[in-house]
Amino acid sequence: MQALQDLFGNVLDLQWQQVVMWVIGGLLIFLAIKKEMEPSLLLPIGFGTILVNLPNSGAVTQIVDSIAEIGPLNVLFDAGVANELFPLLLFVGIGAMIDFKPLLSNPKLMIFGAAAQFGIFFTLCLAFAIGFDVLDAASIAIIGAADGPTSIFVATSFNSKYLGAIIVVAYSYMALVPIIQPPVVKLVTTRKERLIRMPYAEKNVSKITLILFPIVITAIAGLVAPKSVALVGFLMFGNLLRVCGVLDSLSETAQKVLANLITLFLGLTVASQMQAESFLTLETLMILGLGLMAFIFDTIGGVFVAKIYNIFSKTKINPMIGACGISAFPMSARVINKMGLEEDNQNFLLMHAVGVNVSGQIASVIAGGLVMTLFSTYLG
Repeated sequence: MQALQDLFGNVLDLQWQQVVMWVIGGLLIFLAIKKEMEPSLLLPIGFGTILVNLPNSGAVTQIVDSIAEIGPLNVLFDAGVANELFPLLLFVGIGAMIDFKPLLSNPKLMIFGAAAQFGIFFTLCLAFAIGFDVLDAASIAIIGAADGPTSIFVATSFNSKYLGAIIVVAYSYMALVPIIQPPVVKLVTTRKERLIRMPYAEKNVSKITLILFPIVITAIAGLVAPKSVALVGFLMFGNLLRVCGVLDSLSETAQKVLANLITLFLGLTVASQMQAESFLTLETLMILGLGLMAFIFDTIGGVFVAKIYNIFSKTKINPMIGACGISAFPMSARVINKMGLEEDNQNFLLMHAVGVNVSGQIASVIAGGLVMTLFSTYLG
């Protein structure tokens, strides 16, 4: 009898906001399965969203008779996200996946990776102007890094109350890069520019260069933006596992087992921050808009710097590759290569686009560290 009373009590406790969150969770699951948009992350986030929005859910902390019953997702959050452990471990896996040879074959591509971080700082100013406090504005702006782990790391470091919304928006827009970028790139380029061919002949990059590169980048990042050392260091350590030649099994484990496992736990854990009362707010809608602005202006920034480069260079580059600096690796590179082939079926931009894309990965992490360095004084 008591069990029936508890059951009906839970049903009566159901709020319409929780039902809305079920719909949002179902939408994320649909996008993950049907549209294959970042399924490794959107699927656990979607399921977790439903899980934490059940009445009196035991998955998250509940107050029962004035006693806090800590839910398992809160335990995972405190152990893996609140102390930035999960994002850092994920960076080891991402670093092990990245091949820096296209970038090292043509180092000037790093210019465009840096330029494509413009949207971060534009969005930071915009978010602050419309009423977000400076730390929340900085956390929201990092959505423009197009790098989920960096967004999580910065938002957690700044104790942003919008962590759940920031993470969902960041990963959702990363998944939507094939939809967001093409119309923006076409808007700011001419067909003549999109037809520019860029022959590619990969230069021989020595093994010692590949080994020294992650070490040197870590040292430089530490000097320029000390707060970025953890992010850059774990990313570069993963790459060092890849190129050193003596830890192939660990490199493969980092790329597959570690990255997949951490992504799974990260998705479920993030969902603990997506309870209806904190997620269904006007601020969440504003973050959706600001995140989109960050992606658009990142894309425009990279393209415009490529166009400026062409004014002064005898050897023209296709300005579309500047859009790849947003760091959504390797999706953005594939999108730009596809756009080049649509304009000219012999215009292969993939390797140039990949070079810019991996430089954007580095630049976005450094930009995140730079923002943390600039605004860490605001932390109470």
